[in-house]
Amino acid sequence: MRPDVAIIGGGLGGVAAALSVLRLGRTVVLTEPTAWLGGQLTAQGVPPDEHLWVEQFGVTRTYRALRDGIRAYYRAHYPLSAAARADGRLNPGRGNVSRLCHEPRVAVAVIEQLLAPYRSSGRLTVLHHVEPSGVDVAGDTVRAVVVRDDAGDETRIEAPIVLDATETGDLLPLAGAEYVTGSESHADTGEPHAPAVADPLNMQAVTWCFAFDHVAGDHTIPRPPQYDHWRSWAPDFWGAPLLSFVAPDPRTLEPVARTMHVNPDPRQRPLTTQDLAGDKDLWVFRRIAARATFEDGFLASDIVLANWPMLDYLGGPITETADAAEHLAATRSLSLSYVHWLQTEAPRPDGGHGWPGLRLRGDVLGTSDGLAMAPYIRESRRIRALRTIVEQDISVEAGGTAEPARFDDSVGVGMYRIDIHPTTGGDNYIDVECRPFEIPLTALVPVRLANLLPAGKNIGTTHITNGAYRLHPVEWNIGESAGALAVQCLETGLRPQDVALSNAETRTLQATLTELGVELHWPDVRGY
Repeated sequence: MRPDVAIIGGGLGGVAAALSVLRLGRTVVLTEPTAWLGGQLTAQGVPPDEHLWVEQFGVTRTYRALRDGIRAYYRAHYPLSAAARADGRLNPGRGNVSRLCHEPRVAVAVIEQLLAPYRSSGRLTVLHHVEPSGVDVAGDTVRAVVVRDDAGDETRIEAPIVLDATETGDLLPLAGAEYVTGSESHADTGEPHAPAVADPLNMQAVTWCFAFDHVAGDHTIPRPPQYDHWRSWAPDFWGAPLLSFVAPDPRTLEPVARTMHVNPDPRQRPLTTQDLAGDKDLWVFRRIAARATFEDGFLASDIVLANWPMLDYLGGPITETADAAEHLAATRSLSLSYVHWLQTEAPRPDGGHGWPGLRLRGDVLGTSDGLAMAPYIRESRRIRALRTIVEQDISVEAGGTAEPARFDDSVGVGMYRIDIHPTTGGDNYIDVECRPFEIPLTALVPVRLANLLPAGKNIGTTHITNGAYRLHPVEWNIGESAGALAVQCLETGLRPQDVALSNAETRTLQATLTELGVELHWPDVRGY
């Protein structure tokens, strides 16, 4: 296959990159290991983590089209209550983690709508159920990427520009690119929260999410083989075994007990603010379909997406080690064990134990076992870029201000706290107040390879700053801008390094991005 641009990985960054390239008139082959495009929003099952200004500004035009499309899909196809239908900021799940908690399948439908015209024109080809198996490199140039499907058949994709939009930066080692993993040392970066000694295998935990509701009957799954292990395993800083409602508070690091009020009646006195704060009530925290959103009787139960601290797998990384596959399997085992614990032993608010009526909803996630198609991955391999974004660039405390962190070569904006979950190296949470930040072009450009670009969580960040740049709208913006950079390189014959190091070429790219609807700078807002 010989497209203008090959995009390996169909997560949010890959989809946005494809849209950018296609809107600029070029052809794309986009690959994806699962049945769904959309990555963390769909195949991984996670509702969008966004900043507090998302309804007004701070995202790209196409990301807003995705959000608006999700709401429009519910209005067009679901029996909404009168109040929900009139709500201009409809939140179908009424979860408190996001202003747009929704079912993953709806996001899949909207992504397909955005891509449909380009499929019809023949300028976009999507290959599902394939993963990269090799990269053909000559000198500093990637000549082709080979992908392999579930049956073992291979396809060679030759393209003048290749984007790595995989969830874990899979093309970087295959291409011999310079890259970093895990945590850098304080001597490497000068970051206040960097450890004294670097650890390439110290990575944020991954989580295998699941969806469930609660209905009459006994829906208890078989006791997983490793259940007793997870029932007793308690990390030193956790304060309880993982199979519990206890986990550290991300900011105080003190163990905090959560609870779960199953199907709270919206007509009765609502839960208190304290009950609903953050993840204190696990039912409401990431609820993706609330009965109160729809006509009476439409749903027998709310539907909840479980992405909770107790599901974070800390046993080891799922990349860069010989036993990575074992750790990936253990991630699934932990989640299934937690389901069984919820059904049989979890303490209920009424003093009882277990909810046998808790039912896994694999149909909501497109699977037969109730777990998501893929694990939720927070940290990727990261390219060695022309610029590495460090904590001092975006932290309120380290930067001495809450004003936006600006870069002259900005290709987009983002905002989130530096939110680092417990790690495979034994670290507790790191939670740092962040400034509204921008995405420097030089962080998207590798130090050497001439035609391989990152398009997701694999840009030039550190272990620390990845904690802010890894969320849904930022990943989308990174992909969209990488796609525009790819087209500029095709049209000019320049390398990405030539564009990034030329003021004139950088301004040309910024003008293109502005025309595409990418916001390059923040207004006068403050961090939180």
